[in-house]
Amino acid sequence: MSKIEILPVDGIRRFMAYSRLPRVIYRGRSGFAPPLDAERWTVHAHRLNPHFKLVESCAWLARKDGVYVGRIHAQIYKEPIKPVDISSAQFGCLDAIEDEAIVTGLTQAAEAWLRERGAGEVHGPFSPSINSEAGVLVEGFDALPMTFMPWNPPYLPTMLEKLGYQKACDLISYRYKIDDSTRTAKSVILERPEWRERLKVRPIHLKNIEPEVRLLTELFNDAWSGNWGFVPFTYDEFKSVADGLKFVMLQEGGFLIELDGEPQAFGIILPNLHEITSDLDGRLFPLGLPRVVTRLRRHVYKSGRLALFGIRKALHRKAVGGAVLLAFIDECKRRSRESRIEHVEFGWVLEHNMAMRKPIEMAGAEVDKIHRIYKKPLSG
Repeated sequence: MSKIEILPVDGIRRFMAYSRLPRVIYRGRSGFAPPLDAERWTVHAHRLNPHFKLVESCAWLARKDGVYVGRIHAQIYKEPIKPVDISSAQFGCLDAIEDEAIVTGLTQAAEAWLRERGAGEVHGPFSPSINSEAGVLVEGFDALPMTFMPWNPPYLPTMLEKLGYQKACDLISYRYKIDDSTRTAKSVILERPEWRERLKVRPIHLKNIEPEVRLLTELFNDAWSGNWGFVPFTYDEFKSVADGLKFVMLQEGGFLIELDGEPQAFGIILPNLHEITSDLDGRLFPLGLPRVVTRLRRHVYKSGRLALFGIRKALHRKAVGGAVLLAFIDECKRRSRESRIEHVEFGWVLEHNMAMRKPIEMAGAEVDKIHRIYKKPLSG
């Protein structure tokens, strides 16, 4: 009989195995593109990711017959942080081969750890937070892999539901096709006389990083405050993200919308880095690094993702807010003329956020992927 061990991630060797595990167990599956190990280190290492200052956490690996075959992470937010409408106790980074005993062992380890700390309910997956990679993929397994979007095989949500996990909320990602008609479309709002002077667009200057990060952090937190699952983005978290983005973000990828001289909305579209890394199998060394550097300079991207977006809460559900949102769409279309990107993923949007979903769907975007957040009671 096979022996299954659930082991804490308590040393550098296990940490390295934990970071690369998805690319090892999912290698060759349709819809999966291996992330770079070095990039995963910045996500999971407590010293490199400021998120871990906000939580108490623990991670585990599953080993079967001497081979690592699964992983999971559990965390509880420290006071005074309280996610909106969900538990402060969460799990994430759940990946495993198709073996119910392994998924059972991993979730039981995370649940027991959370229960010992007084948790009565768990939500997840958040890997490691709602501001990072969230949800179990339940639709779109063969869709185009996209940067910083989690992927798992179809059996994983089925196994979770057998273990008593129930749907809490779905996160919707859209596919938007850019063609000649999009690139040549006339402005809807920015050229109108009544808005021409009031609405202005400016680029995000990541070289002048400190004031820009403070502004973007404030805008993002104002825009998303009160939303289901919301946890404030700290300055340190946003700066950590920006420090990485400035090396890969396209010149036309980030911009701010100003209304009457005041910043009201922003968006950041990332190039799909899987286009230049998918053949490296997660390895940068020894040959991957020079290849990535060369490709970053020369590659012409065909796909990208609207990874960060926010519009001030005071403008939500108001006509002037609609004008700002239309200005954002106009600017995206205008910038598409300066790039070769043909496929943009808008993601994600909360399933019940129809105020955001309707304009996206009216613009011609179609649902591409659905990720699900689960919940489970830990008491009784």
